[in-house]
Amino acid sequence: MNFHIMTLFPEMVMQGLDTSIIGRAMENGIIDIEAVNIRDYAFNKHNKVDDYIYGGGAGMLMQAEPVYLCYEAIAGRIKDKRGGEYKPRVIYLTPQGEVFSQKKAAELALEDDLILLCGHYEGIDERVLEEIVTDNISIGDYVLTGGELPAMIVVDAVSRLIPGVLGSDVSAEFESFHDNLLEYPQYSRPEVWHDKRVPEILLSGHHANIEKWRHEQSVIRTKQRRPDLLT
Repeated sequence: MNFHIMTLFPEMVMQGLDTSIIGRAMENGIIDIEAVNIRDYAFNKHNKVDDYIYGGGAGMLMQAEPVYLCYEAIAGRIKDKRGGEYKPRVIYLTPQGEVFSQKKAAELALEDDLILLCGHYEGIDERVLEEIVTDNISIGDYVLTGGELPAMIVVDAVSRLIPGVLGSDVSAEFESFHDNLLEYPQYSRPEVWHDKRVPEILLSGHHANIEKWRHEQSVIRTKQRRPDLLT
């Protein structure tokens, strides 16, 4: 799978993703991530990509043309590779979007190419968003200084659903939000730590009873921490 991240800060994105599991997946050729600098498509000698907002208002707005030219360059390479009139999926990271979820990550993991657009300043000219964006995604009801961190979160969540990225594909299946339940509590050695014992059922070796206990604990934890998931 190929991720194409449109950003003003490519170093920030790549330094954050080129590590650990995602970094190894890139080294092994399972996924490919490129961060494309929108400034490279500015049409002035200072590589300026922002301007004042029509109608007034605080801050500056990213202009439509550099964003569009950056998108066209990426989309052109994808079309050359795939052929035909293929239109890649373009995700704009914005607090106004659909809240990102495990279900959405699984949906996006079916794509061959994803373009992620990171805004900055006071956002991006609406006209280019209308022309190129297919999905608006938010990582939560709060505002960040830019879309780079949300883009990295989306790439991480989607990547781990790609076969071969994790050490075991079962790991991605039996985690938090599987079947809309939070993950059950887990324990490792020693059996006793700070006078707290590992639940006896986990030491029994009876796999059917263990799985039943884990499911019960997932339901209990979901009721306590995220009752909204049960509805």
